[in-house]
Amino acid sequence: SRTAVVGISGGLDSTLALLVTVMTFDALNIPRNQILGITMPGFGTTDRTYTNACDLIRSLGVTLKEISIKDACLQHFKDISHNPSVHDVTYENSQARERTQILMDVANQVNGLVFGTGDLSELALGWATYNGDHMSMYGVNASVPKTLVRHLVKWAAATEQDAATRATLLDIIDTPVSPELLPADAEGRIAQKTEDLVGPYELHDFFLYNFLRAGYGPAKILLLAEQAFDGSYDRAAILRWLTVFVRRFFTQQFKRSAMPDGPKVGSVTLSPRGDWRMPSDASA
Repeated sequence: SRTAVVGISGGLDSTLALLVTVMTFDALNIPRNQILGITMPGFGTTDRTYTNACDLIRSLGVTLKEISIKDACLQHFKDISHNPSVHDVTYENSQARERTQILMDVANQVNGLVFGTGDLSELALGWATYNGDHMSMYGVNASVPKTLVRHLVKWAAATEQDAATRATLLDIIDTPVSPELLPADAEGRIAQKTEDLVGPYELHDFFLYNFLRAGYGPAKILLLAEQAFDGSYDRAAILRWLTVFVRRFFTQQFKRSAMPDGPKVGSVTLSPRGDWRMPSDASA
């Protein structure tokens, strides 16, 4: 493999994946222009994330390639007789899978590896499109929870010498977490916010740590969370999101059973080849 191929969305996860890739290339004395940062605007891409993606790729000295997925997805909707005005799971997942196909095929063209961007929190919740953003040739963020992704990007911004790169990183940190698979609102802002849909990542990462690292059950995790988040979330909110966490953790195991290789960065991972083995039909 001569190149690295990374899909850059202007969000936290792909930013961290690109930073890791850049640092790896620097450590190996490989020119950064052999990293291919591909931005793939779609129906939900906002000006803010698009601009941040392009600015970050350019300021880091990585090769930028832009490929819109709109025409390909519209053709796909026509092929499978899907009404593009129906913004359902088919509409969303088709976009994620189109992006993955582009990354994989470009990697074949340039003799490269697709570095995946999905993090540990997304693997726990199954918040990824199966065989879409769920898949890569190597998942560099696979054992980094979302809250830590944010801290790592903050560290990168704080230690970055280039003012333009630092400004872009800080704006990415301030951008709401979103897959951007639904069209933006009337003002062109992100309409689909992940934490409104699956819950706050600070809660989910707390649940994940105590469930996976300590082996605690839901009752004890609820008790601990009530104390840890006293003043931030009441019991009803914590219980609501804990229920979502447990349900999604069990129902989405099939995605972890077929996940790509990745490094074990922290004390735990969800790789079926390492720390976590679980039948996909286990009941919550």
